[in-house]
Amino acid sequence: AGAAWGQRTGAERAAVLHRAGLALAANRDRLIEVMAAETGKTIAEGDPEVSEAIDFAHYYAERARDLDAVQGAIFVPARLTVVTPPWNFPVAISAGGVLAALAAGSGVIVKPAKLAQRSGAVMVEALWEAGVPRDLLVLVDLADRELGTRLISHPAVDRVILTGAYETAQLFRSFREDLPLLAETSGKNAIIVTPSADLDLAAADVIKSAFGHAGQKCSAASLVILVGSVARSERFLSQLTDAATSLRVGRPADPVTQMGPLIEPAEGKLLHALTTLGVGERWLVEPEQLDESGALWSPGIRTGVLPGSYFHLTEFFGPVLGVMHARNLAEAIRFQNAVDYGLTSGLHSLDPAELAEWLETIEAGNLYVNRGITGAIVQRQPFGGWKRSAVGPGTKAGGPNYLYGFGSWVSDPGRNSSTLHLRGLDQSVTDLIEAAQTVLDYADFDVLRRSALSDALAWRDEFGAVKDASDLGLERNLFRYRPLPVTVRLCEDGTLSDLLRVIAAATVSTARFEVSSAIPVPPMVRNVLAEREITVTVENDAEWLERAAAGGIRTSRVRLIGGDRLHGAQAAASSLARALGGSPDVAVYAHPVTQAGRVELLPFLREQAISITAHRFGNPSTLSEGII
Repeated sequence: AGAAWGQRTGAERAAVLHRAGLALAANRDRLIEVMAAETGKTIAEGDPEVSEAIDFAHYYAERARDLDAVQGAIFVPARLTVVTPPWNFPVAISAGGVLAALAAGSGVIVKPAKLAQRSGAVMVEALWEAGVPRDLLVLVDLADRELGTRLISHPAVDRVILTGAYETAQLFRSFREDLPLLAETSGKNAIIVTPSADLDLAAADVIKSAFGHAGQKCSAASLVILVGSVARSERFLSQLTDAATSLRVGRPADPVTQMGPLIEPAEGKLLHALTTLGVGERWLVEPEQLDESGALWSPGIRTGVLPGSYFHLTEFFGPVLGVMHARNLAEAIRFQNAVDYGLTSGLHSLDPAELAEWLETIEAGNLYVNRGITGAIVQRQPFGGWKRSAVGPGTKAGGPNYLYGFGSWVSDPGRNSSTLHLRGLDQSVTDLIEAAQTVLDYADFDVLRRSALSDALAWRDEFGAVKDASDLGLERNLFRYRPLPVTVRLCEDGTLSDLLRVIAAATVSTARFEVSSAIPVPPMVRNVLAEREITVTVENDAEWLERAAAGGIRTSRVRLIGGDRLHGAQAAASSLARALGGSPDVAVYAHPVTQAGRVELLPFLREQAISITAHRFGNPSTLSEGII
């Protein structure tokens, strides 16, 4: 079923997904009810979750059309995708993974979390009602872990979509080291509050971000970092105390409940966080167990959290907030960046200079300014993190590139040009092409030139621009790309022309990169790279894998070049995965090299969504103008 579905056009798949969005809307009441009964979601949390699922359906429907319109490359859908959603967003995240895979042309097996099986089942039933074939979308309930392991590791599975802990990503890779895994994983998120902030607004946003859905969100605020005089403000600490203690905690059946129960009784590290203080810490608001089940707790706030402490660095996933103190904004940013994760981050400040410093240095995928840090909306704030908050390509759910990860690409060769001009290219790319001219035949030179022109267009229209797709005015929702270091590896079965094409894309991206090549790089090209302080290492495949196994890869992404025109360097990717022990910390791109800048620049860039409140009490604010 997956193969036949993948042969449909993007427009044909889009029509089915739009019907799926209507079916989800028609089942809103059932979905809210089952989430409340099964996972303890309040109506206020469940209703926007259904809206998010609906948004995913319509948004991915339109992105399905985009896959057919990429010039220079042809999209090849994965035949089978397994979606393993979490229990904390059992409808929206489950629907998002399923709908993205369907939009991309893949067959889907969805295995809802054990604690939210009914919620997942009602969502899938709505999609079946919309006309999604049952043999294309299969719902499974696996009786034991052994069956789950066999499903995840089965060689017929082309992609696995995971939302869960980083440790779960490690577990999945232990089943199959070369598993193509797209995962949104853990978060340890902070809101920084500076002396220039509106403290009333900051207190409200911190409490909402920390205790919505009892803190059981990967985007939730686990830390608030108070800068300078804010740390000494008794008024601000009193506001946090009053806001937390006034929350109505109860079961979702009571419509006045603001914070519901935990999904199951607190245990392990969460129970430790709710009951045990670290060195130098004290309770500002001590959490209390409110019933015999062990699942209903009042919110807790601890102060005196020290840099490098257990609470500072550990994700707990529950209703407990830590307060840290920083002497200045730079120190606060260091505290936030010190964690292994980079999912969401917030800043409360009315100082443009502070905003500029924070935007330039904070390491997180979703940034929020003078607002809460949860509740990302499809397209408006595409969602996904940096560092150990993401595994795989790192493209954001609800964003323009998410479907790209649900398949591979092959080159669309196009036609040779009648001219060989290099007009419109950056001088750094022109220098590279001219240095390579003497070692390429006419056809390869023309492909390199046309590819570079495609890169330039992609940079101008997409990757080099900061965009606001929603254009709300009073809230700026910006989407941008940031370069990151990459290792480019030419395998023994790769070609010099493909290596040069990838280096051209890397050059346009402005990312730092290093080159490992199985064949010598021409002296003139090597001289150009040396002038830019780009390292070139010549080593055969065995030496490359030996270096990788010894920890010699210093970047979090690798672009492999080699193999054939249909499968690319997939065999080399499997060998590299084994050498790395299946580590989720290195994302490997192994698709065939294409002429499409829209495809080839992505390995060198990571996405960042920035949401800025652009008003003060309804009056437009110029805080961020001229900064971004």
